[in-house]
Amino acid sequence: MSLSFDQLLTVTFTLFAVIDIVGSIPLLIALKEKMGGIKTTQATLVSGLLMIGFLFVGEPFLKTLGLDVRSFAVGGSIVIFLLGLEMVLGHEIFKGDKDTNAGSVVPIAFPIIAGSGTLTTIMSLKANFETVYILSGILINLLVVYLVLHSLKFIERILGPAGLLAIRKFFGVILLAIAVKIFSSNIAAFGK
Repeated sequence: MSLSFDQLLTVTFTLFAVIDIVGSIPLLIALKEKMGGIKTTQATLVSGLLMIGFLFVGEPFLKTLGLDVRSFAVGGSIVIFLLGLEMVLGHEIFKGDKDTNAGSVVPIAFPIIAGSGTLTTIMSLKANFETVYILSGILINLLVVYLVLHSLKFIERILGPAGLLAIRKFFGVILLAIAVKIFSSNIAAFGK
């Protein structure tokens, strides 16, 4: 079986845009300070397990719970909205408990890295691409996620406090817009 580089590239960049690890840098730095650190390997592995697990058993699992993808997306959009609101307003909504183990899983691995948008996208990609491309795209993105999480201190130094604040506010508005889009495109299904 020969692999198509174009298909791999399409899947990888689609997931990269949805995961948006670069756009999450200001939020990750803020969470890192609040929690006293981020366990990079743990956050990467947990988000990878969620994505790969969802690739293979996502839809049947949600059906077993009596949920559909739209309910999942609406729930995730509310969490993303609150994170965006915290970034824009500068008020703490998610209280940090200084537990790097718990914080590396929620909210970092889920919903920031492997959120409802990412998991829904993985299920959508299954309709158009073979599993090998989606799995490869997930693994490539996990490498990028690991590198970004591992380099947060370096990135923070380069941007400085003013740069971080500006990027944090900007991406907070972006997160709010993404949350509203996910919410509005999925809430209509509940009226039916």
